[in-house]
Amino acid sequence: MQIHYGFENLGDIKNPVVTTGSFDGVHLGHKVIINRINEIARSIGGESVLITFYPHPRKVLYPETAGKNLLFILSQREKIELLSKTGLDHLIIVKFTLEFSGISSIQFIRDFLISKLNARYIVVGFNHHFGHNREGDYDELRKLSSQYNFMVEEIPEQDIQQEIVSSTTIRKALLEGKIQRANAYLDHYYMIIGALGKGSHVFKEVGFPTLSVQIEESGKLIPPDGIYAVSLNWNNTSYRAMVIIWSINDSIDLNPIISRGVELHIVNFDGVLHSNDAYIYFHKQLDDKVDITNGRVLFQQLSDANRKIDELIY
Repeated sequence: MQIHYGFENLGDIKNPVVTTGSFDGVHLGHKVIINRINEIARSIGGESVLITFYPHPRKVLYPETAGKNLLFILSQREKIELLSKTGLDHLIIVKFTLEFSGISSIQFIRDFLISKLNARYIVVGFNHHFGHNREGDYDELRKLSSQYNFMVEEIPEQDIQQEIVSSTTIRKALLEGKIQRANAYLDHYYMIIGALGKGSHVFKEVGFPTLSVQIEESGKLIPPDGIYAVSLNWNNTSYRAMVIIWSINDSIDLNPIISRGVELHIVNFDGVLHSNDAYIYFHKQLDDKVDITNGRVLFQQLSDANRKIDELIY
């Protein structure tokens, strides 16, 4: 997969088959769209192209309201990692600015999809909107297709057991700690990619030494406090592990500070991991709380989690 930042210097992309969107999660519905543009591209001797935007439009347009606390299933790097495994030929990442937000849907089609990319086929998901004030949609694409000589196709909604798959439903499942449900919607494991650092003494003191997981983007969605069965890929080696997510409370001048800790304990491992990035894949929530106030209780919680991980089929 070739990665392009903006529409300049794209080179010669043969018969582009294009889709656009945020694609947060790269979930089951997204994969249906990507598989379809890959399929069409192969059938016409073309190349598949996904156009996405960074930062997320809501973060730029509504920084103090709708975008302020917006959380994302994937960091930008995690999204690129997953998209690279889909068979996609090209990823175009467009820097989203207030100026860019003023481009009308017709301008976007004419000046970017056609003039710069020469799109031959455009595929969109159900109820997809684009352009200034989200004015563009499938109907507009269909009306303009003959004028600009491209084909257009809309992919219907995807569902699992009659529940519509969307980034919103996946975020809700993750925020409730329902990892297995979220993974079913995603069609892959919820993941965190991050560097490893020194772990908290709290867990080391009860016999479960940890490494801290560095979260790269402040908007990354982290599941609720609890203990999770995960698999770790580090330096091309896989390990069984648990992730402990907990709230760290402190106070400075009587002003409370609450932050989240994400700690990794590798099961039956006594070696040393250096600073290479860790790829952590979540399988299941094992406990929905972490009691750090009582060492005996915490030891029992972690011991029970360790036993459950041994019994899990990864």
